[in-house]
Amino acid sequence: MSAITTTGLVRAFGDRNAVDGLDLTIHEGEIYGFLGPNGAGKSTTVRMLCTLLAPTSGTAIVAGHDVVAHPERVRLAIGVALQEAALDPKQTGRELLRLQGRLYGLSKADAETRVDDLVTLVDIGDAIDRPVGTYSGGMRRRLDLAAALVHNPKVLFLDEPTTGLDPVSRARVWDEVRRLNEALGMTIFLTTQYLEEADELADRVGIIDDGRLVAEGTPEELKRKVGDDVIIARIDGDLEAARAAVAGLDGVQHVDGVIEELVISTSDGTGTIGAVAVALHATGVKLRDLTLRTPTLDDVFLELTGSRMEDEASEVLA
Repeated sequence: MSAITTTGLVRAFGDRNAVDGLDLTIHEGEIYGFLGPNGAGKSTTVRMLCTLLAPTSGTAIVAGHDVVAHPERVRLAIGVALQEAALDPKQTGRELLRLQGRLYGLSKADAETRVDDLVTLVDIGDAIDRPVGTYSGGMRRRLDLAAALVHNPKVLFLDEPTTGLDPVSRARVWDEVRRLNEALGMTIFLTTQYLEEADELADRVGIIDDGRLVAEGTPEELKRKVGDDVIIARIDGDLEAARAAVAGLDGVQHVDGVIEELVISTSDGTGTIGAVAVALHATGVKLRDLTLRTPTLDDVFLELTGSRMEDEASEVLA
């Protein structure tokens, strides 16, 4: 059964479609990773699915309810943790969660019980009774996650939940997401620009670029589409001539050229890498580095869009 379904979903800003005809089907109990660089349409999609932004056209059904016809029913069925956690720094964590429970209609006793459950579930510990203003970035993210879970939602939306966190805090948030999915069977819609995050957490991944869904599948399925192996050649010289020389070799499936780098997809990396080196030498380019590895989601993104997602993410953070 589907937890989220969209058909022809569009959101326009002026004459530009930030989301352009999006069709999604996300199953109950799965972690769905929505992957794309900054500005691709991820956050706009989440805001429509959470009823914070009205679609320009198309339909979206979340937890069995239409986001336009019955937004109030959708809001009661979902939990949302957006990029910026709106937390009162003067409240303690316990006070904030208790208030959230009461706003969702829980009795005072039920709210207290739920807060006690969440302290263990989301690993807040003794910090629950400290002012939120004393929390680290990782603790704030976990508290925001707990606030999204107070009413035990059917679907949880996490919009780039680990952006700006250090590696240790990021790993802890990953652990919490896995625990929620495994322990509660909760459907989780996770947007991210971190390839490793999608690879680690998602049952299925949808790649969005310029408002359109350009690929979808399990991480392994998407990586297999690129090829069994990837050869990376860093060169100085005529990139197009080098690309043409390599493209015709036996075993080479696809070649992309980006700045001073060739990304070569092949069915037999160990059997092809020597021929690649010889072909590049024959073109007169200087070979600075030649490596062999298995495909990544960044290779998938490169093949689909012609650019590296890791480069675009680093530009945003710079």
